[in-house]
Amino acid sequence: MSNSPHDPGGNPNEPLNDVLERISEELVDVAELIERLEPLLSNGRSTEFLASPDHMRIMQGIDLAVQKTRGLATFIEGIGDRLGADQLVDISTALNLITLEDMKRRLRASIHEAPSAEIYQKASGDLEFF
Repeated sequence: MSNSPHDPGGNPNEPLNDVLERISEELVDVAELIERLEPLLSNGRSTEFLASPDHMRIMQGIDLAVQKTRGLATFIEGIGDRLGADQLVDISTALNLITLEDMKRRLRASIHEAPSAEIYQKASGDLEFF
């Protein structure tokens, strides 16, 4: 990737294996957030709703999303594990495309924050209905 005019000073290159590890961690976090939806779809619902084909498809879709997200995380981590620390990449342009500031911070090399799946219930945030 190339340098962006908005990049901070210093060397923007960092080991690709570290970047891939952080991406993998974000995907695991996404899987955990998705898994937390499952109880919401079963608590307090009627037996008929829970037994309906539509509900079953929704639950299977959530389960598939979790499995795919965890699979991608494992795949990316596996690729990163096989890369040397001498393989460098500049992620500044890609980071500028991310709109979630907390994710952007976690993807930067020097920032280590708790995954959002751990902290989302403790803080209020923006909610945008589409």
